[in-house]
Amino acid sequence: MSVYTEPSLATAVRVEKLTRVYGSVTALDAVDAGFGRGTFTAVMGPSGSGKSTLLQTAAGLDRPSSGRAFLGDTDLSRLSETRLTELRRRRIGFVFQAFNLVGALTVEENIVLPLRLSGARPDRAWLTTVVERVGLGDRLHHRPAQLSGGQQQRVAIARALATRPEVIFCDEPTGALDSRTAADVLALLRAVVDEHGQTVVMVTHDPIAASYADRVLILADGRIVGDLPQPGAVRIAEHLASLDRRTAR
Repeated sequence: MSVYTEPSLATAVRVEKLTRVYGSVTALDAVDAGFGRGTFTAVMGPSGSGKSTLLQTAAGLDRPSSGRAFLGDTDLSRLSETRLTELRRRRIGFVFQAFNLVGALTVEENIVLPLRLSGARPDRAWLTTVVERVGLGDRLHHRPAQLSGGQQQRVAIARALATRPEVIFCDEPTGALDSRTAADVLALLRAVVDEHGQTVVMVTHDPIAASYADRVLILADGRIVGDLPQPGAVRIAEHLASLDRRTAR
């Protein structure tokens, strides 16, 4: 199954015939997909299905073996490593299961780090909005070790938002969190889309986490095998269980 969105101003990210091969293993097999601006998409599938590889190649963290990935109208395959790094700093935000915060920096310093690396001046009004949104106003001078796991993930989300990126890629952002904290983080990502018009693409294994999304793409063996609009946790779980039964045969 290919899920392709025609190039337009409404498309934040798209991939065309995206293939990634590692040795003898095909992690992605000629995938076509598009992600609309101001939408929240969850990407799911069994272990080894290619979901993290799709995120990494679509975000320019990894080069495809063939095919192309676009951020807006920018073809990432045509960029040098230097320009690709600059683009990621300015136009893409990342949130991972491992929070990837710098322990020696304060919360505020971690949040503005992408701006400093790109040489951009912080928009103080926007940063105030971001800090209020993630509920960290009283933690700005703390260091990561002084925060709970949920608070550290909120710092990671604020850091991803700091540059006002066109798209935020999340790889299992709630995998290391308890259910209550995970729900808070997912509600925050949902609000980022609804209130600020950001685009979020999230890899997850959790049907409850995926139920926060507008749409769920399901991968198996490097191909898209399902595209479910606002399916809810029960339907997602049923679809994944059905996929597991077919795979087991």
